[in-house]
Amino acid sequence: MSSQELADFLRRRREELRPEEVPAEATIPPGRRARRTPGLRREEVAALAQVSVSYYERLEQARAPRPSPQVLSSLATALQLAEAERDHLARLAGQVLPAEYDGAPEHVPEDARQLLGRLDGIPAYIVNARLDILAWNAAAAALITDFSRLTHDERNLTRISARFRDTLCTGAPGSESDFSRQAAADLRAASVRQPTDSVLAELINEFATHDPDFAGNWRNHAVRPVPSVRKKLHHPTSGELEIDRHTLSLPGSGFSLVMYTAEAGSPSAAALRSL
Repeated sequence: MSSQELADFLRRRREELRPEEVPAEATIPPGRRARRTPGLRREEVAALAQVSVSYYERLEQARAPRPSPQVLSSLATALQLAEAERDHLARLAGQVLPAEYDGAPEHVPEDARQLLGRLDGIPAYIVNARLDILAWNAAAAALITDFSRLTHDERNLTRISARFRDTLCTGAPGSESDFSRQAAADLRAASVRQPTDSVLAELINEFATHDPDFAGNWRNHAVRPVPSVRKKLHHPTSGELEIDRHTLSLPGSGFSLVMYTAEAGSPSAAALRSL
């Protein structure tokens, strides 16, 4: 169990939850002191989770023994965690065995590669937990960059986003924060599942150093997935594009499929088909 990480996660989620967001039927103890921060107090979370105040305080101080699955479930409900956050909480508490990373080459299933080729007019690529781009179709190369010209280390979403080297498309000002939030969620979840992956750890440190948005989301344990993001891009030949970025998990593989689509009948949809 990562006691310090667990403590930090609980504290940050408690501080984000407002008293007015607590269900009306829930009972929380009356405050005995002025509320100096907008989040819930420790005794309020303890009451909602039906655990002792002293035990919850020790959890946030990284001094408590490992919580049982029942206690974790109660805490997750009290803190109104989303599914991805509940899973993250369980992994931090050692209730789910982390995946072992053995450094073996990653093989994209043949059916996934065939799917990429059949997505006519839909730019798409496949990434692993580190956000390495492992396979792509011609439309994705035309929209973003010729991935085949990049080295293996450069062929990573975080590095492409950070440097924009050889890229054809650049996002609208301010859109970088959406990507940083999603990258933080993906890489934070991956780091808990694969704690022995040193390459992943180096990538996280590198991205956090030059991207304040990523660093902030990382510190805040942002693990809620961002399955769809609308982006405004400028393409050198197709002009201004308004497209949606979708991320779908490929069951049983550890890979994700990323696709770019546009509203049917829109100029952006026509531009994507012409890539």
